[in-house]
Amino acid sequence: MNASDSPRPSALDWLVEAARVRDAEGLHRTLAPRRADDGVLNLASNDYLGLSTDPRVIAGAIEAVQTWGAGATASRLVTGTTALHAALERELAEFLGTASALVFSSGYLANVGVITALMGRGDLIVSDGGAHASLIDGCRLSRARVVVVDRGDHEAVRTALRERTEDRAMVVTDSVYSIDGAVAPVAELYAAAREHGALIVVDEAHALGVRGRGGRGVVDELGLSGAVDLIVTAVLSKSFGSQGGLVAGPTTLRDHLVDRARSFIFDTGLAPAAVGAARAALGVLRAEPDLCDRVRENARRLATACGAETPSAAVVSLIIGEPAAALEVARRCLADGVAVGCFRPPSVPPGTSRIRLTVRADLGAKELDRVAAVVTRARTAVAATDAVRR
Repeated sequence: MNASDSPRPSALDWLVEAARVRDAEGLHRTLAPRRADDGVLNLASNDYLGLSTDPRVIAGAIEAVQTWGAGATASRLVTGTTALHAALERELAEFLGTASALVFSSGYLANVGVITALMGRGDLIVSDGGAHASLIDGCRLSRARVVVVDRGDHEAVRTALRERTEDRAMVVTDSVYSIDGAVAPVAELYAAAREHGALIVVDEAHALGVRGRGGRGVVDELGLSGAVDLIVTAVLSKSFGSQGGLVAGPTTLRDHLVDRARSFIFDTGLAPAAVGAARAALGVLRAEPDLCDRVRENARRLATACGAETPSAAVVSLIIGEPAAALEVARRCLADGVAVGCFRPPSVPPGTSRIRLTVRADLGAKELDRVAAVVTRARTAVAATDAVRR
């Protein structure tokens, strides 16, 4: 065999070394399928109100499937828009106090869609340093110039907007930061945007169902619902226990997104089951507006028991330090029957790997006490092991 006849190395061979490096740094991820009957107390999900298993929400999904079938069958602009989709969008707009709403197949697609449809070359986006990856990716895909400021630094936003040479500008932020549940200075960011003729996109993914009147979010809490040049995005996959994303704002915005948002135009419509479940969840939240108060109270109780700072939303964040230590705490918790989230770089800065406890409105006092005991035991054991190693 000639040298020229020898098998060529694969263009993907470099992945082996990349995987080895990630594993050595404690940054390897695995998919761990869960069973419906595993008996684990789940504090790793984003099911803030516990509605994903609520019989009323499940019934809404079943009815939608029986009426409309298993899938939307096509993109929203072809046959993927049903009367069910239209009803959900009207109800979401009414709930959020906006003129219109448009539902996407995921929150990720909603954020990417609204940013890329509104911003492009020759525009400026000022991105809050705590923005979710979907907002970040929307900024990158837009091809606009992007300035990233420190999390919540509204004065830096003002400076970036004041010094810009571009005519059009946008500010993007989460209303509740996903990593630690802290509330962003939305009022100050909005004021900065308005002072300098910019739009602001506020992602309410972790605030919908948790903050504001009856769970209407931080924007509502601040009296900014329907405010000029303020666009709300959110998800149906957290407090609503379903799937999907949304953009809410003026009707001109909705019309523009239908014409220009690629992640809407070229994606199959949200499945009827998800739409039906989301509508039912919205109905539950309207009927039981105290659910949002209940989840925040549960979060405060758990944070106190775990020695954490009082949370502003439904997330209790406990910094462990290094990735391997955070993974071990999460592993010990799971072995003890409690699932917790584990966040490592690049989701968080180096040295701040943590476990994240996502509290639900349907948890009782005994369950919260159990979680606190399990987490405390795991943290103590890992800290002791690290001390011995040092």
